[in-house]
Formats: sequence, C-alpha cells, structure tokens
Amino acid sequence: MITISHVYYAYETGTPYLLRDLNLTIHNGDYISIVGENGSGKSTFIKLLLGLLKPSRGTLVNDFKRTSYVPQRFETLNRQFPITVREVMNTYRKVLGIKDKEAVSHYLGLMKMDAYGESLIGNLSGGQCQKVFIARALMAHPDLLILDEPSTGIDVKSQAELYPFLKQLNTEHGITIVTVEHNLRAAMRNSQYMYHVAGGSGHLCSPDEYIREYVSENTGSESYV
Repeated sequence: MITISHVYYAYETGTPYLLRDLNLTIHNGDYISIVGENGSGKSTFIKLLLGLLKPSRGTLVNDFKRTSYVPQRFETLNRQFPITVREVMNTYRKVLGIKDKEAVSHYLGLMKMDAYGESLIGNLSGGQCQKVFIARALMAHPDLLILDEPSTGIDVKSQAELYPFLKQLNTEHGITIVTVEHNLRAAMRNSQYMYHVAGGSGHLCSPDEYIREYVSENTGSESYV
C-alpha cells in the first residue's frame, strides 16, 4: 500500500508548488490510471511514487516490497546502440541477482517476444519495445508495476494486446498497476480508478465519474468509450 498525505512538491525551496496537497491511498491490487493535461505534474507524481523525488511537505509511505517501472519507450532507448533484446534482459537479470538464465526466455515468452531475442532492440517497433520493457520489469516479480504512458508510439494492434495483458496481471496475478495515461479509452476500460491531476491538485474518481465530471464538461459528450 502507498499512503500519500498532504504532499506538496516544488523543485526548489521558495518556488511555487508544482503539486499541492495530494492525498491518495493506493491499495494492494488496485489498477489506477493517472490522467491530466501535459504539464499538469503527472510525471513528477510518478517520480515521487518511485522515490526519485522527495515531497517538499507531507508524507508518502510506500509499503510495496518490489516496485518495477516501465518508462516511455523513447525516454531511455538509444536506437543506435548495438545491443540485442536478450542482452538487455540478461543485463537486468544479473542486476537482480537472478541466476536462472532461463528466466530471460520465460519472461520474453510471456510477452510473445522470445523469437526476437537476437534482434537489435533499436530495430524493434514501438509495440515490440514496450513488450520487452514489460518483460524486463516482470522479471523482478513486482507487487507494484508503474508504467509511464505505455501506449506512446505503439500501433493500435499492439495496444489491443497490451492492455488486456496488463489487466490480466492485475486481476489474475494480483499485481498493483499504476499507469500514466493519455489513452483515455484504455484507462476507462481497464482502470478501477482514475487519478485526475489538474492545477497541481489530484482527485480520485471512478471511470464513470471521470466521464461525468471531466469528459462531458469539456466535450459535451457523456460517452467516450
């Protein structure tokens, strides 16, 4: 469980708060999509969850034992670096201290990517890269999986495969999912809750409440899916 109580965050002391008075509890087994406009503070919020940033005020307590993070594809990928999918996975396996070399094939197989083990990762499509990153994250046996805009740069077919798999991880394997989303259709179809970040503040609501409170207000429509 993660408990966030009256959290404020500013980049430097004396500057305006980017995030203000955030209050949220993420329970084991939740699937929460973080939504909001560009620049609203979603990525900063994720960095707070990951412990990469510390709150300026308030408390954030993370009781999850194993957190894995799947970044945006283009955030960390050097397409020119000559490294294969299997080498990427093996490097992370060694970092985790996993001695079983078959773990790499197992997790690539879960994502139907084992056949691409010897391919250069820079040559993969967006959807294929995202599957490799998720396989890498799952190798750590996470109880919390955080993803930053998982559908960015991937085709519709890959999205149609990705989101049911994330839902399966959540419902069948009990992995807590927190994902920053611009794909509102996917968020509303898969999430238990939406955490809407706007103007530096956050608001937890159900997908139906989000449609009524935000989508219909801004589009004049009560249906988005």
